[in-house]
Amino acid sequence: MTLLVGLDTARRSSSMLALAAQLANSLGTDLVVAAVVASAWPHSRASVDHEWQAHNRDAADLVLDHAASVLGGQVPARYIVHEASSARRGLLELAEQERPDALVLGSAVRGEPGRIALGAVSEALLHASPAPVAIAPVGYRARVDARIDRLTVAYGGSGAAQDLIPGAASVAALGGVSLRIASFAVRPDAEMGILAGAGGRAEDPVLVEWEARIRDHASTILGGITGPPPAVDPVAIGVGGSWAAAIDDVGWADGDLLVVGSSSLNPLARVFLGSHGTKIVRNAGVPVLVVPRAAAWG
Repeated sequence: MTLLVGLDTARRSSSMLALAAQLANSLGTDLVVAAVVASAWPHSRASVDHEWQAHNRDAADLVLDHAASVLGGQVPARYIVHEASSARRGLLELAEQERPDALVLGSAVRGEPGRIALGAVSEALLHASPAPVAIAPVGYRARVDARIDRLTVAYGGSGAAQDLIPGAASVAALGGVSLRIASFAVRPDAEMGILAGAGGRAEDPVLVEWEARIRDHASTILGGITGPPPAVDPVAIGVGGSWAAAIDDVGWADGDLLVVGSSSLNPLARVFLGSHGTKIVRNAGVPVLVVPRAAAWG
């Protein structure tokens, strides 16, 4: 088992390394830490091209040295430099070569602290990766010896999420962590305080019916899981006036990982996020793992 960590050669960030270490510690995997550099500078003289490539190689070596210092030898890792026409293409090539259990990325540098911020590369990989994609929030921190303590599967009643829960259950059992199913409802009334508290929510018949249906479906899915069962937390229902508020409403702790499934079965077995999945990822305040529906995960 392997996790592929894609470094940004333009900056030294510890967030994705912290998440990669947590996942590796929990699942008993090793890491392939990769820096992708441009293969050539177009329309340049040979001497200029050589200087450009040397500059890229030096930048890659710096971020790899930083990664090795952060991990400190506590997580088995292999460090590589890969040449490609772009970071996106290079990581996809490595994903095909290494066949990792997941690709681990960081957030864009200018995102809101504590939230997931998608950049050009991570956005593209969320629609093209053959493997699950894990993304760390902006400024994410965790000890190198830390582990994932709970998997929370985002479930909205779709077939994609329904198929994901058994896989998440087997991974939770393998890692000795708990499993939680969570659903999120974005209601403008919640932003105005009308639905604040359990009493207000209980008086909304639409919300009550939706919550009951989600809990019933979740119970049925969990009851049909075969294999060693994980510890299961109660189903969590988050309600808020925005996606961020609804996601925060279910409560989170250190060591949580939010698992989101693809919105539909892509013929190429790649990750594909629909509008709701993208909104959940962008507003999450914990690390997120996005899993292709056709991936053999779990």
